[in-house]
Amino acid sequence: MKTTTKVLLILAFLSIQSLSQKADACSRVVYQGPNGMTLTARSMDWTGDIPANLWIFPRGLERNGEAGSNSISWKSKYGSVVTSTWDLATCDGMNEKGLVGNLLWLAEAVYPAFEKNGNQKGLSVSLWMQYALDNFATVSEVVDAYSRNDFAVVSANIPGTSLFATVHLAVSDASGDNAIFEYINGKLVIHHDRKYTTMTNSPVFDEQLAIGTYWKGIPGTIMLPGTNRAADRFVRASYYIGAIPKTDSTRIATASIFSVIRNVSVPWGISSETEPNIASTKWRTVSDQKNLIYYFDNVLNPYVTWVEFSKIDFSEKARVRKLSLDKNEIYSGESSANFKETQPFKFF
Repeated sequence: MKTTTKVLLILAFLSIQSLSQKADACSRVVYQGPNGMTLTARSMDWTGDIPANLWIFPRGLERNGEAGSNSISWKSKYGSVVTSTWDLATCDGMNEKGLVGNLLWLAEAVYPAFEKNGNQKGLSVSLWMQYALDNFATVSEVVDAYSRNDFAVVSANIPGTSLFATVHLAVSDASGDNAIFEYINGKLVIHHDRKYTTMTNSPVFDEQLAIGTYWKGIPGTIMLPGTNRAADRFVRASYYIGAIPKTDSTRIATASIFSVIRNVSVPWGISSETEPNIASTKWRTVSDQKNLIYYFDNVLNPYVTWVEFSKIDFSEKARVRKLSLDKNEIYSGESSANFKETQPFKFF
């Protein structure tokens, strides 16, 4: 099927699909500048409350896959700063080597069958991203490890809800490399290329690429799709991340990628009964992978909070620490000193 025909069919069916998808929207984009200036930004869009906290995880943490008695287990090789959702899962973060992970909703995801007492090892979807941050420094390492299918990613209803967790995973590293991981019809599909700098929550990434190809023939200075739908956000993010100036100035690069992720954010209070994959942006993050700075932007607060890795002890003797943000606590600027020693949260 020709790309243009495929795109037209995708666009025709997107609105129909959205009526049945109990999904929420997110966007993710990567800035690739000169002299190793790489930053990754994402937005979290959700119809209800989705409490978030920041966590500092040191090296040497003993973990298991939380998928029953047959879970995989490991000891974290790298420290990380992550954002949790409901203190049940890691949905965003960066490790001390500049590897960044972003989990975005994907209603189309179908995970492989898993027997808790079977022969295959299991990993809860709540730890899918954390496993990468704990163990790998580059995208290629993640791709190599996940390609072996040594474990099955296992999902379930988000505790306290009837919502089955279906997500896809994006990773980027300090070199600007990118990969997208999706479970489609029970099989892991991996898209690995430095050029995969943009992703939204839906449709599947193959179809997002086709939509992007179609819109490349239409000058962005003349027309861009302006709705809050995932496909339109993908097109706008792809255009703007390519159009903004590329610089090795940390200040300008950070401002630039913030401007792009804010451009594809959904205004507060916006939602759609008939299009559940449109929801208000609740928070945004930016990961500076060159300078190792992690920014958190709660849309209900007037200030951006950030953490400089140079001020963090990631050694095995260090303790897990938490910055509580789930009650819209206000912090401004570099906030590593405000983290409090806390027991790690329990992954679902």
